[in-house]
Amino acid sequence: MITAQSPGWFHYVRRVSREVMVGDVGIGGGNPIRVQSMLTSDTRDTAACVREALALADAGCELIRLTAQTRAYAANLENVARELRAAGCRVPLVADIHFKPDAAMEAAKWVEKIRINPGNFVDKKKFAERDYTDAEYEEELERLREEFSPLVRFCKEHGRAMRLGANHGSLSDRILNRYGDTPEGMVESALEFARVAHDLGYHQLVFSMKASNVKVMIAAYRLLAERLAAEGEGWNYPLHLGVTEAGEGEDGRIKSAMGIGSLLMDGLGDTLRVSLTEDAVCEVPVAYALAAPFQPGVKADEVPAVEPEPPLPFDPLHFHKRMAGLGMAYGVRYGWNEPVRVVLPDEAFAVLEPRRAALKDFAPELSLSRLEPVEVDPRSPESVAALDSLLEPTMVTVADGVDMDVPAAFRLLAAVVDGRHPILLKDTLKPDAPCDEDPALLASRHIGSLLCDGIGDAVLVRSERDPERAAKLAFNILQAAGVRISKAEYVSCPSCGRTLYNIQAATARIRAATDHLKGVKIAVMGCIVNGPGEMADADFGYVGGAPDKINLYVGHTPVEFNIPQEEAVDRLVALIKAHGRWIQREE
Repeated sequence: MITAQSPGWFHYVRRVSREVMVGDVGIGGGNPIRVQSMLTSDTRDTAACVREALALADAGCELIRLTAQTRAYAANLENVARELRAAGCRVPLVADIHFKPDAAMEAAKWVEKIRINPGNFVDKKKFAERDYTDAEYEEELERLREEFSPLVRFCKEHGRAMRLGANHGSLSDRILNRYGDTPEGMVESALEFARVAHDLGYHQLVFSMKASNVKVMIAAYRLLAERLAAEGEGWNYPLHLGVTEAGEGEDGRIKSAMGIGSLLMDGLGDTLRVSLTEDAVCEVPVAYALAAPFQPGVKADEVPAVEPEPPLPFDPLHFHKRMAGLGMAYGVRYGWNEPVRVVLPDEAFAVLEPRRAALKDFAPELSLSRLEPVEVDPRSPESVAALDSLLEPTMVTVADGVDMDVPAAFRLLAAVVDGRHPILLKDTLKPDAPCDEDPALLASRHIGSLLCDGIGDAVLVRSERDPERAAKLAFNILQAAGVRISKAEYVSCPSCGRTLYNIQAATARIRAATDHLKGVKIAVMGCIVNGPGEMADADFGYVGGAPDKINLYVGHTPVEFNIPQEEAVDRLVALIKAHGRWIQREE
């Protein structure tokens, strides 16, 4: 269990990982945080893969992944690799494997790294419920060892790296029956395979714990880091960060910045991919922007802000909202069982005041002066004592100018002030300084990470200077963190060579038809690899079942099959109506 003595909660400390070489590119150790992306082209189409890979390389992508869903697809990696090297591209290639150990063995001949999904590499998912005895479970692990060992031996002999990439949406029946659909299950799924590799003396491993739910993803990586440390010396393998099915546009960037950025601030992460439902080259600059503040030479380990550091004010592995007292300002209630409120600076609030009706669910609720928060330096016992002397619950925030990272400062504030006081989160403690980051990424990383820790009763965005954009950004961060719903929500995968239809066009059509359905969650999935699992908490699913054919889901239950793509959006709307979730769009 992670304890308050673990590094990185109140000051930045980078996790020390061993170096893993992928071709000529080092991951972990003292290397930069590496940026990855994935081709959307059919792996059998050599020319298309080469074109797309060269564009990614020109954009700065440092590792390029391709899907290899069967041995035939994997065999063509020889041609793709040969043509890329002939074109002078030395970016390492990664083969993405699901279900097919024989495809992995073929792909390992031609690429520098193999990514396997522990949930489906050996196991065939049947969604079956079964109570395993310890002996039966050990039999399953022995079968895993027999089927996985040949790939490990081949990779060890030929100098190939491997990523053990657990996905929340595709855990095996064995794991689900024993551990449930949990971060614990994700971590154990990867460790089962890692122990086989470790026993065979193979250590070119990278781990990932991806989920579309940001809080689940954060908890899984934190638990993984703790479990790897507990395994002992030599288990400090690098971590690959990513929020799977993040979506598109600002929503996809917010969710990615929240999940990836939160872990980077914890000192975790050696390589990352931003999974957007857009062209692959669009992922690369976002990934570099997220990694930039934490690269070696930019961000150094810090000394504690206070010593001894206080007990941790939140559970890093399980989400619980901090139980603050209740307060009211100008008729707006805030605190423990109230929605997290959106606050703007006075000038921005005044600009939007005449347009409150038009902004509807995106109208800010309080100006800063109306809220009247007490500003505290959490490092100052005198400042904290003065606040705690107040009898009533009082909105509190970190004082501007405090020289600490924003999340660390607010964690420390939550740790030292009385729990009855609600907390106003800020995206920056230097509001007058120029913002050299994308405000959406900065605010999502700072405010979003704290919301995922259960800290925060109101939020203030100041890095975005446009009042309307600042208000919408605040509400979008609250929605991405799952703490307040203001609009329809979409879980959409980034597309790859397995995608069976034009997912970008379909996502745009679905949004155009349904974006007025507040509180409805729709999953748009290219194929069934992660679809049924990742959309388990979605209300409706739109999933590729065959080329240009769509299966529709209610929850994770398929209800309609092989719908022609040109009819599928209308059929999805009809399904939403049939389940009583449709409302007419206001003019």
